[in-house]
Amino acid sequence: MGGERRERILGLLVGGGDGAFGTKRLCQVCAEVTGTSGAGIMLMAADVAQGSLCTTNEMSDLIEQLQYALGEGPCVDAYRQDWPVLEPDLARPETPRWLAFSPPAIAGGVRAVFGFPLQVGSVRLGALNLCCDQVGPLSDDQHADALVMADVAAQAVLVLQANAPPGKLASALGAGADFHYVVHQAAGMVAAQLGVSVHEALVRLRAYAFGNDRSLAQVGKEVVDRQLRFDAASGGTNRGS
Repeated sequence: MGGERRERILGLLVGGGDGAFGTKRLCQVCAEVTGTSGAGIMLMAADVAQGSLCTTNEMSDLIEQLQYALGEGPCVDAYRQDWPVLEPDLARPETPRWLAFSPPAIAGGVRAVFGFPLQVGSVRLGALNLCCDQVGPLSDDQHADALVMADVAAQAVLVLQANAPPGKLASALGAGADFHYVVHQAAGMVAAQLGVSVHEALVRLRAYAFGNDRSLAQVGKEVVDRQLRFDAASGGTNRGS
């Protein structure tokens, strides 16, 4: 049964073209195969979200943006737990979670979210996010399709990255992606300013952005432009001249 599902998915990925496919098509097939309202793929490394590889629509794009900015959500948990994370009723969960993520996601029309880890062997790459505009769990068939789809997506990412120079992102992956380069650059600068890890620096950036009702991208740009500096001595921030 799993083999039939895989063949069907691969046929959808390359069907109607020259045998090649990009990340946008990958996300479209994720949503199509699982019968959900939208899909997104988030890449992660060392428990840190690197950004969104692709999304299918405004709803899935909102989910990816919120997860990156807030550091919480179904993809983040699925990656860290190495297990599917299923929330069929985001507004009325059995166990409250994602206190920062859920309200804006609900306001954006999201009613259910499902995260599936992307992994090939021992290599963890990120997570597949599926969202629905109606409350309810995935059916058994949808869940089985999502598991196979996540496996196909993980292998596709590795294939697309295979011929890239060491330390560089393959053009096929970067074409439609949103990897928040200014935020990563800012995290490196804050790490140097505070003498902490890049992961901790990103946590500090997120906390500052959330506490000041700013977007993470805005705060990152101010740090890069040296308009904002994090002070190790005071534990606060300083504004540049």
